[in-house]
Amino acid sequence: MNYSFSDLENDTDVSRETSEKLRTYGELLIKWQKTKNLVSNSTLDEIWKRHFLDSAQLAPKLREVFGEKQLSILDIGSGAGFPGLVLAAMGVGTAHMVESNGRKCIFMRQVVRDTGANAMIHNSRIEELDIFPVDIITARACAKILKLLDWAAPFLSATTEVWLLKGEKFEEELTEAKACWNMEISRYQSLSDPSGVILRLRDIEKL
Repeated sequence: MNYSFSDLENDTDVSRETSEKLRTYGELLIKWQKTKNLVSNSTLDEIWKRHFLDSAQLAPKLREVFGEKQLSILDIGSGAGFPGLVLAAMGVGTAHMVESNGRKCIFMRQVVRDTGANAMIHNSRIEELDIFPVDIITARACAKILKLLDWAAPFLSATTEVWLLKGEKFEEELTEAKACWNMEISRYQSLSDPSGVILRLRDIEKL
């Protein structure tokens, strides 16, 4: 049986208002996917689990760490908006979505208009973005950890944390990254993928 929107509601325990925002987002994705190829077609039957639950599972973890603080989120390689735009729709904070693909930026702007999510869409490469303070940096299905840290470096302060959604090869990527970076690492089991993990990286310093 496919994972449904009702399953997502049960697993995330969000308010009715947030639930409607996520439903609107998902319906827009399904509609736009027919012509814009925003995500892999093979994931369409499982969008609520593969994309929305995968992103939404970060919210309770972030609230455990930061409380109810409204976070400034930098989302690298945002694609169709995962995970940063989902977090914005869930009221976690302000998401800065960085995506070089113009059609994906147009889609995300439509999601922002229709959901009222607190997000800014930057049609840019991360290397070309002006530097500004952020609390957390997120990424999903974008690049290896070492590359992500290199991109994130200009935005890192003493308190900035990096939260990544990673698949089964995350330990290999961490080993590669630790050759160049010192960091405190926390691992959390993914709710959406038995082989996946949420990585929380903090106290990040270049060697």
